[in-house]
Amino acid sequence: MTKVLFLCVHNSARSQMAQAFLEKYGKDRFEVDSAGLEPGKLNPFVIRAMGELGIDISRNPTKSVFELFKAGKVYQVVVTVCSKEAAEKCPIFPGLSEKLHWPFSDPSTFTGSDEEIMAKVRQVRDQIEVAVKEFIASHLP
Repeated sequence: MTKVLFLCVHNSARSQMAQAFLEKYGKDRFEVDSAGLEPGKLNPFVIRAMGELGIDISRNPTKSVFELFKAGKVYQVVVTVCSKEAAEKCPIFPGLSEKLHWPFSDPSTFTGSDEEIMAKVRQVRDQIEVAVKEFIASHLP
């Protein structure tokens, strides 16, 4: 099993969605975690957007990447889904063989009406789903 970690700033949106999609589409080949530099609270718009696809992330905890690092967790692949500047603050995990950077827009910065925010969140959700499927395809044995 390939161990994968998705990282973003708050572990409240992008990394949670990426983890959920990898669990859905690649659970037989990947072990997956997600974490953040400064764990926050799950984004309610993201919970709703994932729920529209039948994926419930509402009870997922937000985790600190530094706690995983201190616990000695090892990952073969780390994927940052935040800005390049934030990604550069992440610790280097021992045994890492691949580091990827997928810069997606941050749902916590979206503004507008409820429907406008949901439309933007759905767009990011769908982009992450495509990226995860491409990742799985590129890691076929």
